[in-house]
Amino acid sequence: MTDECREQAASAVRSFRLPRYREIPEVGLYLEQTAKYLSEYLGGLMENGMTASMISNYVKKRLIESPRKKQYGREQIADLFFIAVMKSVLSLDDLKYFLGIQRETYPAERAYNYFCEELENILAFVFALKEKPEEIGKDSSDEKLLLRSAIIAVSYKIYLEKCFDAMRAGAEAEEKRRERKKDDDTTA
Repeated sequence: MTDECREQAASAVRSFRLPRYREIPEVGLYLEQTAKYLSEYLGGLMENGMTASMISNYVKKRLIESPRKKQYGREQIADLFFIAVMKSVLSLDDLKYFLGIQRETYPAERAYNYFCEELENILAFVFALKEKPEEIGKDSSDEKLLLRSAIIAVSYKIYLEKCFDAMRAGAEAEEKRRERKKDDDTTA
């Protein structure tokens, strides 16, 4: 892969940042607002964002709590960010189990903020924006190791997708350049 492709792949990660728990709107968001909010943050990084129907399915499958008065609160939105990122490498059953482990082990705000920091940390490492990942947090529990492992899997999957996208775009541009040259040669 060329440096240009590598740089193009890394550009999405360089500015990526999830909102921290207290930055998520305190007032509830309706279903469509929630889907749009999630997609605004994840759109540049992940191709498969979060749709309203997906959110409804996660409620039906009890991955997240039902909305209160048709509105999704801070904790539900934090869970949806986690699900949106992890759904590409974990089954629904594993996601549900993982969320249960997190809820039993840490308060929602602490678990979510750690997830955000670790995701940004590992993405920067995988996309070669830093030489090695930082040690996030103070303990080295099995839950944290499990989370880091899942985030590493997601990060490499995102890396592959971004690299393939950049390589395809480069190949398409090269093909168009050849076609223009061929057209120019035939009209000359």
